[in-house]
Amino acid sequence: MTMSRRDEVRDFLVSRRANVTLAQAGLPDLGHDRRVPGLRREEVAMLAGVSVDYYTRLERGNVQGASDSVLHAVARALRLSDIEREHLLGLARPARLVPAERTPTMVRASVQRILDALTVPAVVYDARQDLLASNLLGRALFSLHFEADRPNFVRFVFLDSRAVDFYEDWPLACSLTAAMLRFEAGRDPLNADITALIGELATLSPQFRMDWADHDVHEHRTGRKTYRHPVVGALELTYEVFEMPGQPGLSIGTYVADEGSPSADAMTLLATWAATRESEAGLAPTRRAEPPRPIPRRVLLHALSLDFRKVSPCPAPRRRRPGTPPPASFRPSSPSRPPSSSLGPFPGPTRLQSLKREGERYESHAHVQVR
Repeated sequence: MTMSRRDEVRDFLVSRRANVTLAQAGLPDLGHDRRVPGLRREEVAMLAGVSVDYYTRLERGNVQGASDSVLHAVARALRLSDIEREHLLGLARPARLVPAERTPTMVRASVQRILDALTVPAVVYDARQDLLASNLLGRALFSLHFEADRPNFVRFVFLDSRAVDFYEDWPLACSLTAAMLRFEAGRDPLNADITALIGELATLSPQFRMDWADHDVHEHRTGRKTYRHPVVGALELTYEVFEMPGQPGLSIGTYVADEGSPSADAMTLLATWAATRESEAGLAPTRRAEPPRPIPRRVLLHALSLDFRKVSPCPAPRRRRPGTPPPASFRPSSPSRPPSSSLGPFPGPTRLQSLKREGERYESHAHVQVR
């Protein structure tokens, strides 16, 4: 599916010329049989103010060296849109000898915080339309896309059978997606990732081959889309795309419903479903933990008694004959009072049982589990 830059220029200009009628160009229809759809080369040359031979050279792909004024004149004659004009100018520029820097595959932490602070669905994607980041509503809106190991808008549209039901106008979604991919390929023809994606789609998707052959170009900036979400139903949304200044090649897409519309009610339902699903999956945003409450003295003593008896049980004392002095290691170093901790003397067995009962009552009351 790869082609040279000359072939790309030729096919693009021929396809644009075929889309312009005589009426659109302001030329009279003399009723002669026309062997080609749209305008003839000489008619485009006349409208652009260049010779037929010069325009023929341009249409054969020899655009390098052509001035911007000539290219703008050709764009006006062919009634190119702003995106198509930019695409033509990009094809006329000399190709870089080295590929551009690779687009980052992760977003900065500050960008993720901004996404999470938005109250509308938001996603971050690159030139290949790989989904790199999103907020909670963005993951909910494109939940089918995020089921893939590497979520990608283009692959979902052309290779996932559920896309036919998800997009209200699936053929239009296919056409625009292929046009966006062609526009990005023209901006960075040495991008190996985009080239590989085009080859993959051309091999696996007949619909992509049809749309790719139209040579349309498109760039997502703003507009309206209608989705059929599997949970909340139809969503008619306005989208806005913002380029990320700190990370070239990445864009943020946001989606909002008209206030008071059925889609706005569906978005409220989507937010509820998203929060429930994330909570069940254990992915809900973490909150700052409250400081631990101090443990009462009796509960602490109870814990100490359990530890001593379960972890380090004392061996049974060895019997001594009456009148035999104890071993030196068991003799007190001084006739002072028995050692005691700051919590008071260590309680005996009867007192331990009492403390254990008190601790169990406290645990059932305060929902504190002591191990």
